Amino acid sequence: MKKHTLLSAFFGTAVFLLLTTATALAQPGTGGPTPTTPPTDPTAVPLDGGASLLLASGVALGLKKLRDRRKAR
Repeated sequence: MKKHTLLSAFFGTAVFLLLTTATALAQPGTGGPTPTTPPTDPTAVPLDGGASLLLASGVALGLKKLRDRRKAR
């Protein structure tokens, strides 16, 4: 790839990201908590489902890599 093409693609992407990040900012007055409201109890977050799937896929990938390495010998 030519150097000029790579640089123009990089700067084009940078300009695009700079122009579009303003719309991703949080908008004031959307009904969030105010300083006068008492704090509420924290919400429970179910981490077990996603974490166990990631762990299982990591173990499966590791076993596959070991099996492929042993076959190559």
